[in-house]
Amino acid sequence: MNTETDSALRLQSPLGRVRGMGSARAGTHHWWMQRVTSIGLLPLTLWFALSAVSLAGASYAEALAWIGSPFNAVLLIATLLLSFHHTNAGLQVVIEDYVHVPGARIAALLAVKAVCGLLAIASVLAVLRIAV
Repeated sequence: MNTETDSALRLQSPLGRVRGMGSARAGTHHWWMQRVTSIGLLPLTLWFALSAVSLAGASYAEALAWIGSPFNAVLLIATLLLSFHHTNAGLQVVIEDYVHVPGARIAALLAVKAVCGLLAIASVLAVLRIAV
């Protein structure tokens, strides 16, 4: 082992080394959630892009009917929820890495979480209003 690895391992507790987690015990989970949401978003984004292309010349009524279909509404809601969750997690990493003032970091994290949450709720309600 090199000295960088040695010093990094000494800063972790023995249990932290075994579990592969950092001092906050959440890094691995956060990393996995980013990967899981991105894998889930791959087919959903492909479905959405192909659907949007197929609706390219459609009328407003046809677009509403497409969203109103139960299958499309469920997939659209899943796409929206995963997108906002993935966005929130990605922005959280950026803020934690680059905002060094503790008060500003907390304010930015809360603002991102609030904006992503409110936009997700508004988007899902819009789809449900059309579908129901």
